[in-house]
Amino acid sequence: MRWIWIDKFVEFHSGERAVALKNVTLAEEHLHDHFPGFPVMPESLMIEGMAQTAGILVGEAKKFQEKVILAKIKKAVFFDYVKPGDTIKLDAKIESIVAEAATTSGRITRDDKVVAEIDLMFSHIDQNLAGIEFPEENFVFDSDTSLFEPLLRDVLSGVDNESEQN
Repeated sequence: MRWIWIDKFVEFHSGERAVALKNVTLAEEHLHDHFPGFPVMPESLMIEGMAQTAGILVGEAKKFQEKVILAKIKKAVFFDYVKPGDTIKLDAKIESIVAEAATTSGRITRDDKVVAEIDLMFSHIDQNLAGIEFPEENFVFDSDTSLFEPLLRDVLSGVDNESEQN
């Protein structure tokens, strides 16, 4: 089972930047335990949402041909809580991308107020120097990217329309 911590992309610029939304609701079971009587979205799940946003951006930049894994959290600074009823915007930018890895910077905002700054490093493990092969089923990106189509549908249809007009 895979959990997706973003609801949809509202901007997607291949190889550059992606913006996703997450609606936080009390229907999410983890909010009932974190913290009882004061439900807030765990910071670890905000990191995961940013990792998914940035990871899809990095994976798409290479047409999902590489196995992309989160290698390092370079920075994760939180400035406020996220509560049920909030909609957060996850804004990820590729800072660098090479054959072996990519680095991204990210901001999570709510109503234009910065909630978190999260910078991540990803590894393209198909380019690992040890030559080790990894099983397909353990990765978010495999030959079937249909999982992301609903998330990307609105922004990619706009990209297709723009390229036809130019």
